[in-house]
Amino acid sequence: MNRFDVSVYAIRRRTGRRRPFEVRWRAAGRSQSKSFITRKLADSYRAELVRAARMGLDFDPLTGEPTAWDLPEPAIVTWYEEATAYAVMKWPSLAAHSRASLAEALATVTPVLTRPDARNRPDPRQLRTALYQHAFNLVRPAEPGSAAAQILDWAQQASLPVGCLSQPAVLRAALEALTFRLDGSRAAANTIIRKRAVLHGALSYAAEGGLLPGNPLDNLSWRVPQSSAALDPAVVASPDQVGALLDAVARTRPELAAFFGCLYYAALRPEEAVALRYADCHLPGSGWGMLRLAAAAPRTAVAWTSTGTSHEQRGLKHRPDGAIRMVPVPPALVAMLRTHHAAYGTAPDGRLFRGARGGELSESVYGRAWHSARVLALGPVLAASGLARRPYDLRHAALSSWLNAGGDPAQIAARAGNSVAVLLTVYTHCVHGHDDLLNQQIGHVLGLPEGRGPCSSVRKPAACTDRATAPRLAVMPTAPRARTPSAYVRDFPVRPARRPTNNADRRPSQQPFR
Repeated sequence: MNRFDVSVYAIRRRTGRRRPFEVRWRAAGRSQSKSFITRKLADSYRAELVRAARMGLDFDPLTGEPTAWDLPEPAIVTWYEEATAYAVMKWPSLAAHSRASLAEALATVTPVLTRPDARNRPDPRQLRTALYQHAFNLVRPAEPGSAAAQILDWAQQASLPVGCLSQPAVLRAALEALTFRLDGSRAAANTIIRKRAVLHGALSYAAEGGLLPGNPLDNLSWRVPQSSAALDPAVVASPDQVGALLDAVARTRPELAAFFGCLYYAALRPEEAVALRYADCHLPGSGWGMLRLAAAAPRTAVAWTSTGTSHEQRGLKHRPDGAIRMVPVPPALVAMLRTHHAAYGTAPDGRLFRGARGGELSESVYGRAWHSARVLALGPVLAASGLARRPYDLRHAALSSWLNAGGDPAQIAARAGNSVAVLLTVYTHCVHGHDDLLNQQIGHVLGLPEGRGPCSSVRKPAACTDRATAPRLAVMPTAPRARTPSAYVRDFPVRPARRPTNNADRRPSQQPFR
């Protein structure tokens, strides 16, 4: 039996039947037929059989049709299904904050990727809340029959296929949705950049699974907003102000004085100080000490952690698992830590700083203590400003003071747990005293008199109105330049001077016309 032996006959019309037009063919040694109501349908079906036979397709002996026709059509994957699959794939490797950030980005773009004509569209705020809290959160699925479950059912039914994101108009609508908050106001540049990165990762995951030919974002000319990472110097406290703040903490909440001291004297992040253990501290009786940092305990909502607690032990920020950081600490912090350990001891697991019930030190606890200390140390006017508004600003004050002291940026970045590029970018406006030195060096090159310089304003001030007393740029005398052969200078031979001629010396043909 030859499965490729196919013969297609002419269409036969049989009157008196409900389907009068019959297509007959013979495939794999068996005669087959199929009837249609109209001749156009019969012609179309016969043409498909002829084309399949010419392409050399294998025919099924039972049905008489090409076996490729029996293959099920590929299932259409919607954006909702792809987004939830992407969240499931990323969940194990992400920290709690990153999980919440990914869910927020997907919940922002998913409502836009639905059919515009879908009926019974939920309220935008309720839709985004259901997507954020349940659809993209593995540990909090929506309860069956609840309002959130009904909203998610609508989102799944109304979602567009993933292939639609290859269309520039659909993709631009998704990108524009990332640029606005739910109330219609413009989102911050950092928020837009972060959410676009999540969308790019989800589309790359779809392309990896064969749902898209490639990442369509790579071929779309959409300008990503620019954000400034430089720190505002107005939030950086001076050493005297930091000293007053730490003294205020010691008077109001003495059990937290060493905690805030770690943020300033060692430039620790708050989550690193929360996870600091006494065994990782070298605190000699005199001189500098050393802190060995190996973990951090960032705080986030319980719904996004794997442990079911608000704090989850993680490695150091932006460092591989198992990485450590050695931070030398000055004698002032050594004394504070020794005093704290003698007065309050440690938690059962060896942590230096703990909450009222022995757990992790809560962000709300040290946050309230910090705000009270600001009012006490800075007064109502400065306390109402942005100066040292957050405990994290103590780290900014520390790194700014280290850079102003002339420390090596590479060593400062190593102690802070940052790269040199990030360090210099963030604190570019917080390094003082270098402008005067640069101005002196430029003035020396220009030959300006000592202590005199060009006017800093475009309009001439009173001191520069008198031309006789106005500062002038000194012109440095230069020696005459010798002509030397060069690859870029071509010396042409000097032509001899032309002898003057008169009309009598010219030939007749050269006489001027009179």
